[in-house]
Amino acid sequence: MDQTTYDKGLRIRRETLGDSYVDKALAEADDFTQDLQQLVTTYCWGEVWGREGLDRKTRSTINLAMISALNRPHELAAHVRGAINNGLTKNEIKEILLQVGIYCGVPAMVDSFRIAREVLNRLEAE
Repeated sequence: MDQTTYDKGLRIRRETLGDSYVDKALAEADDFTQDLQQLVTTYCWGEVWGREGLDRKTRSTINLAMISALNRPHELAAHVRGAINNGLTKNEIKEILLQVGIYCGVPAMVDSFRIAREVLNRLEAE
């Protein structure tokens, strides 16, 4: 593992998903999942999110669309919060999810709206 890339990834991961989310993920890592956490932090967050080719708002937009299309509710909830942290508005998130519905199907869109609304309501309550 490249420590510099891991550290860069950890910083970006924290800035996007928030300290509590990242702290929980890292604290829950065990012998089976420790390598997963290192890989995700180093390559997903350090190598890919750390590239200069796209800004974080654009990366969040892409992630919301892909995660919704793949129907991954737990990851979607984390990335809705991350999208807000990376500058997307509630309205932009709505538009992304509407587009998912047209291109990926209504069930994916409905589930994504439900999850996004729950996260956005929690954020407004904080």
